[in-house]
Amino acid sequence: MNKDQYTAFRWTRRLATGTLAEVLTAAYPFRDSAPPPLVFDHLTGQQHDFDWRGRLEDVLARALPAPVKTGPGRPKLGVVSTEVTLLPRHWDWLNAQPARASGTLRRLVEAAMAEEASQPKKRLEALGKILWAVAGNEPQFEEASRALYAGDRMRLKLLTEGWSGNLAEFVAEWT
Repeated sequence: MNKDQYTAFRWTRRLATGTLAEVLTAAYPFRDSAPPPLVFDHLTGQQHDFDWRGRLEDVLARALPAPVKTGPGRPKLGVVSTEVTLLPRHWDWLNAQPARASGTLRRLVEAAMAEEASQPKKRLEALGKILWAVAGNEPQFEEASRALYAGDRMRLKLLTEGWSGNLAEFVAEWT
């Protein structure tokens, strides 16, 4: 799963899946609809709200991370300095690594985040959150939700086939 992947919906119709910029660009024409498009993060299933006022460039400028100012350290990476407390043996091990303490810690955290995101249970939880927000009123939603968490793909496919919009296709891509 791509950690920078999002999907926008208008009711039960998927508008776009891709990077945040791609999804906001595709959803922008529907900004004045009631309700406005719903945008979800694939990593967590969390819905994100956006200020849709103004031109597309304005929406993107508010939603996307601002360019990092240059200065000492690693500004292009967006490095934030903070305190980490470890035992002396941990510092000794970190300092003996080729990338030293900071580089090694960053790599360890990134690897843990990637592993966590690829876990089937995390994927199901993220999809479940999205479906509760978008498909909660669809026929047999509760049964489909049970099938999702039970890992019963065939039953889930059967239960979502009659759903409106293109939700069945979206669910099939996730499972």
